[in-house]
Amino acid sequence: MTQASRRPEGGSTEAAPRPADQARNVFDRGVMAGGRVAAWLVFVAMAISVFEVVMRYAFGSPTSWVHETVVMLVAVSFSLGGPATLACNRHIRVRVLYDSVGPRARLWLDRFNDLVTFGFCLGMSYAAFVMFWGATHSPLGEWRLERSGTAWNPPFPALVKGMILLALAIMCVQALLHLIQSLRGKPAPAPADVEDAA
Repeated sequence: MTQASRRPEGGSTEAAPRPADQARNVFDRGVMAGGRVAAWLVFVAMAISVFEVVMRYAFGSPTSWVHETVVMLVAVSFSLGGPATLACNRHIRVRVLYDSVGPRARLWLDRFNDLVTFGFCLGMSYAAFVMFWGATHSPLGEWRLERSGTAWNPPFPALVKGMILLALAIMCVQALLHLIQSLRGKPAPAPADVEDAA
């Protein structure tokens, strides 16, 4: 039975929890709202790709900016997908051990997972900062944006590296908040896909 078809006792037709209800805190809910906005970047990328096809094959006037813009939009959307996925607890996981233990052991596994996630995001944030600094500064430390090197030559490489840094910084905050919550005894909510399968 799917989550949407379940009804509480008494025959009430109360709506099933939405994925936003899987968020562990207010910060996660904000990240999920931002993720829904960032998802539209894929639609924008598709729309300008269609524009390019029409201009190239219907009017014989190809653009010089669509390809790089599409790559940048998809890269930004993909990088912001990480925090959104962590916020709604839908990241890829192997649940064999987690599902075979009781609630107390699960809480300790949550704590371990949150600690490892925080450490990983912290390390990756440092690497992303180094990468972003190199894309926005010359070897002498002067401000300059890394560009694509094409005829159009936009500063998209620097922009994408900045978005990767932002996404990892957000994930650091999320992982720290999750760790604090699990240390206080609040378990991670079951992901919606697991509840749907029940």
